[in-house]
Amino acid sequence: MRLEILPVLGIGHVTEGDDLAALIAGAAPWLRDGDVLVVTSKIVSKAEGRLVDVPADGPERLAARDEVLASETARVVASRGPTRIVQTHHGFVMASAGIDASNVDKTRLVLLPVDPDASARALRAALRARYDLDLAVIITDTMGRPWRNGLTDVALGVAGMPAIRDHRGEVDPYGNELQLTQMAVVDELAGAGELIKGKCDQVPVAVVRGYLSATSPDDSAGAQALVRDAAQDLFSLGTAEARAAGLADAATLTDAPGPTPADPAAARRAIDAVAGVVAPGTVFTLVDEADVRAGLIAKVPGWPDGATALVLGSPPAPVDPMDLVRFGADLHRLQVALAAEGVGSTVLPPPAGSPASATLAL
Repeated sequence: MRLEILPVLGIGHVTEGDDLAALIAGAAPWLRDGDVLVVTSKIVSKAEGRLVDVPADGPERLAARDEVLASETARVVASRGPTRIVQTHHGFVMASAGIDASNVDKTRLVLLPVDPDASARALRAALRARYDLDLAVIITDTMGRPWRNGLTDVALGVAGMPAIRDHRGEVDPYGNELQLTQMAVVDELAGAGELIKGKCDQVPVAVVRGYLSATSPDDSAGAQALVRDAAQDLFSLGTAEARAAGLADAATLTDAPGPTPADPAAARRAIDAVAGVVAPGTVFTLVDEADVRAGLIAKVPGWPDGATALVLGSPPAPVDPMDLVRFGADLHRLQVALAAEGVGSTVLPPPAGSPASATLAL
């Protein structure tokens, strides 16, 4: 394979309502079937009117930018100081939701296209209908990557070719069947185009020639195929955010007994898991279902529906205020350990005359 990467010069300043197909075809009359058009998302956003007015500087500008960022954010992935890594409503994970203040008037911000795949399809269709050009179109933006310094362009939208080249089932020269290899070829082509476009050269469009022998008539999922499903995402949060979410999930899990009878073996594993980290003298005792059914239920205030077992806890004796603080932390550790075993738990009111003890209903 021999590739050429060609700049499209002379497009000039793009404003809302501009006809991108006409601008590109006029600047590149040498385009031919099978070319891959790599288009910076910023000119797509400008043509589509995806701009917002903000103050030129000062705290008012920061406040306005924060408001725009909130509207473009589906969820916060990580936050450190002023930096926000977020997931956009498209599903992309990027710094500041892709909001850009470069190559635009200081009183405006550029947002990502609402639907980059639809924008790519529309541009491709216009070039085909009006200029008889059968091209693939990739709409790109710049992103950072986890664990690596530096930025690169990636695909936000694509039409006329699949986003991923799937090698699974192929056999390598050593006779090994490929089982996992799926190449994000549109991201690779986006990065190749960026080598020509640059950041300050006012070249928002590049052409990659020689990669495609024919375009695809089926746009399928477009660049959305690159968005990893949340259930398969092992790194969906930053470190601090993952820890906070884990604690929140544990609190949710332990808010009420589970829908099925507690497994005494699982409860015992949880007690054993915290045995080495609780304050010396703290004791947790598991009371299994047989003992509960033998009549202990009637003696426990606040017994919830569905609970079938108990854990009785007591702090070191004699009890002082700091012992109670440590005991509260020990009790929380146990609830988290129970949640990790899939056992829901609820802290019940203390028995009369025993304010320093704790009872967990499982």
